[in-house]
Amino acid sequence: MDPTPLQPNTVPENQPVMTPVEGVMNVPASKLPAFEEPADFRSSLHWRVFRIIAELIDGWQFLADFKKTITFFGSARFQQGDRWYEEARKLGAMLVAEGFGVVTGGGPGIMEAGNQGASEAGGESIGLNIKLPMEQRTNPYVRESTAFHYFFVRKLMMSYAARAYVFFPGGLGTLDEAFEILTLIQTKKISDKIPVVMVGKEFWNPIHVWISEELYKKFKTIDEADLKLYTIVDTAEEAFEILKGAPARDDFFY
Repeated sequence: MDPTPLQPNTVPENQPVMTPVEGVMNVPASKLPAFEEPADFRSSLHWRVFRIIAELIDGWQFLADFKKTITFFGSARFQQGDRWYEEARKLGAMLVAEGFGVVTGGGPGIMEAGNQGASEAGGESIGLNIKLPMEQRTNPYVRESTAFHYFFVRKLMMSYAARAYVFFPGGLGTLDEAFEILTLIQTKKISDKIPVVMVGKEFWNPIHVWISEELYKKFKTIDEADLKLYTIVDTAEEAFEILKGAPARDDFFY
């Protein structure tokens, strides 16, 4: 049975709060409580190596059940009714109607919007979340989920096997993920046939201008071809026209 959709959350500026769903802390990652390892063998370097291996195996095994996915990135702070929340929600629905599964980080904002669109359209709505010591951090529209202790393993899994990547406006995490994906394509660790779509011209065009004018023309730290690694659009419909033809993945970057 589908859970009752959450009403938009109001997140205080300096502290995390519980959402209306008991036991769920569906807030931006920067608002999550700090977690320290116990002072025992679990904090040792050797044991962490095994924990990392275990998370990698579990993550790859989980994702093996989903053959055709597209990963959404974007701010965790957008609420239902915001422009980019609603565009992500619309795009999620359009993609699952085309046979894609939608993968997100499983939290609020753009993640919740993509999962909501996918869930409402009856498709695969997948969340790759963060493990917390007591609470779960999963939005109510995720239908298949797993969680990770290590942020970098979770980040790898969000990139693994996706047929395309969609970036909505976001903060430092979104920019980090965007530039990492572009670097992997630039260095031929990911095929340049995999679409990278940036949704929101108001947000992404100034970044594109900086990349073009400063990195390429002024400092010459990138090639002209690197400016073509991504496409900037303004609507879910424009994004869908690019994403619907995303090719199957037969290359991976590890």
